[in-house]
Amino acid sequence: MSNDAPIGPGRPKDLAKREAILEAAKSLFLSLGYANTSMDAVAAAAGVSKLTVYSHFTDKQTLFGAAVMATCQNQLPDLMFEYPEGVAVEDVLLNIARGFQALISSDEAVKLSRLIIALGSQDPGFGQYFYEAGPKRVLAGMESLLRGVDQRGLLRIDNPLQAAEHFFCLIKGAPDYRLLIGYAPALVGDEVEAHVQEAVGVFVRAYRQ
Repeated sequence: MSNDAPIGPGRPKDLAKREAILEAAKSLFLSLGYANTSMDAVAAAAGVSKLTVYSHFTDKQTLFGAAVMATCQNQLPDLMFEYPEGVAVEDVLLNIARGFQALISSDEAVKLSRLIIALGSQDPGFGQYFYEAGPKRVLAGMESLLRGVDQRGLLRIDNPLQAAEHFFCLIKGAPDYRLLIGYAPALVGDEVEAHVQEAVGVFVRAYRQ
């Protein structure tokens, strides 16, 4: 019997190639920009064939969306949006706030945000694709968590989606804007903790019954 049977999707070797493609794509998109990144270049950087890239991601837009989702998933895994029983609501929110702050202030995320802003001015439809691939998923997870917080009577949240938007806007705040325009560096050390503590405090006071 031949030992050269093809390896199907989902097997270890296949998953390793997918991860290599995503890592190569993230690096190239952020360094070269979207328009200047080709599927050929991604294949070469990942050490796989162009056919392999297309077998995992049907086109460049799909690959870019997957790279965005992978970036978000690294910092904010879905489990962070589950509410552990017996934990104070402030502690749950602080855990999410710290993860989100780390995500938006990372060099990778800053470059990605700037890239999306540039692409959005060229093609508004691309901004929608990015939003659905990344931020919308994060908002959905937070919306679900806050709905549970309301049901437990921990906070009074009539509109969980709107509250989720309020939460992340508080975390981003002025520091993220200054970072994106190159006016100031990312918060570090005690600055980060002071910022997330203040933002979560404002949020909890706004929705406390």
